[in-house]
Amino acid sequence: MNSKEIKDLILTLNETNINKFEIQYENFKMTIEKSNSNEHLKLERLEEKVFLDNNVVNENIDTDENVYIVKAPIMGTFYKAPSPDSSPYVQLGTKVKKGDVLCILEAMKLMNEIESEVEGEIIKILVENEQLVEYNQPLFEIRLSK
Repeated sequence: MNSKEIKDLILTLNETNINKFEIQYENFKMTIEKSNSNEHLKLERLEEKVFLDNNVVNENIDTDENVYIVKAPIMGTFYKAPSPDSSPYVQLGTKVKKGDVLCILEAMKLMNEIESEVEGEIIKILVENEQLVEYNQPLFEIRLSK
């Protein structure tokens, strides 16, 4: 199921009086619930396995307790900068504060800014620009400030 099919499904359901719809497809489950004010879309992984790009393997991920791993809150296309001719939000060695934008994940033509939840220094960038990332896939490692 691609993003166009998901978007078409949401638009179709929006025109009906169906309040809740759930579909299971391959390795994810999608639940759409409508309320009076807005719609909620939730994608859940049915597997615990984290999907990583072929260039990244589990042993490359730091398990130090002073390292925070930023994971993708949604699946989508990873962008390191707001536009192709802009500087990246962060690079190796960049010091970040809570709330600083780290990257953009594009899902269904929506640009979602991913913000840091911690203060520290970027020590690893685990994905490439324009790479498709899975839900919960590690994106960055941040060494926490003391």
